Amino acid sequence: MKAARYYGNHDIRIENIPEPELLPGTVAIDVAWCGICGTDLHEYLDGPIFVPAPGHPHPISGEEAPVTMGHEFSGVVSALGEGVTDLNIGDRVVVEPYIIRPDVSIAEGEEYQLSSDMNFIGLAGRGGGLSEKVVVERRWVHPVGDIPLDQAALIEPLSVGHHAVVRSGAKAGQVAIVGGAGPIGLLTAAVAKAEGLTVIISEVSAARKAKALATGVADHVFDPTEVDVAAEVRRLTGGQGADVGFECTSVDAVLDMLLDAVRPAAVVVNVSIWGHRPTVDMYKLVMKEIDLRGTIAYANDHAATIKLVQDGKLDLASFITGRIALDDLVDEGFDQLIHHNDTQVKILVHP
Repeated sequence: MKAARYYGNHDIRIENIPEPELLPGTVAIDVAWCGICGTDLHEYLDGPIFVPAPGHPHPISGEEAPVTMGHEFSGVVSALGEGVTDLNIGDRVVVEPYIIRPDVSIAEGEEYQLSSDMNFIGLAGRGGGLSEKVVVERRWVHPVGDIPLDQAALIEPLSVGHHAVVRSGAKAGQVAIVGGAGPIGLLTAAVAKAEGLTVIISEVSAARKAKALATGVADHVFDPTEVDVAAEVRRLTGGQGADVGFECTSVDAVLDMLLDAVRPAAVVVNVSIWGHRPTVDMYKLVMKEIDLRGTIAYANDHAATIKLVQDGKLDLASFITGRIALDDLVDEGFDQLIHHNDTQVKILVHP
């Protein structure tokens, strides 16, 4: 089968590899669509980060580069391994793409995203969504019902946004400031809006500003090259500042703006994956008693996220800005998102 294989920095190759083996307790999935994630771009530009470098196999998967890429994907169940009785061939599904140790519980309330040596399908081995087929453990497979499969490919990044909002402790009626209207910023804003918050977005790209307004995920959008965003947030909140902030850019100036824009004792959640060590104004953090929180991926967020979409509280179709074939992954996918990200939000790949 055809697959996108990560060999190293700026080295992704489309190759033919053997189909994965169906094992007891696993599910075979014909991949329909796979999104290109910001994490994939970080691996391409700055990696390996999550991908195990050659000579350093991942302690759980046992794999090292080259690995098959892709962790934001949807598909159709094509075969069921021995012992899997609660799914049917033909079911539409998405995958929660974790690689964790088999003895780690994923029960409600468990923080399995923080377990030792956690990593992701599509980054640290076990196949990936940028291929024609994938086989995964049953526990990571989530049926999506009648959600269209192209939109369903966005459930994974939407779950990242959902987890970030849950981590923030934000409540309906509060005000959120989101730094950055890339895919994760927009989807985090979408969850916050669906949960009843007033959402303000800071963004410089004209296309992404327009997308934030057109999709209805933002009540206000400000361009930091045109206005003092923190001052505008304070103006809209009677001088108090936002209740919660979300950093979705991995840009130092945006993090600094958020510390200015939130009220005293507010929460700022860092959602982005950083390729460098940021500078943080600790004086602002201390004097305002700001709670700066990290967040990684998700933990039992997929079911709630799927329900938000099924209940009509979120329209994922409007976030898709491109659809390409696997053979065009680098030229029309990665290069577009790297060099023309002002016109793209989410590009989907059809293997």
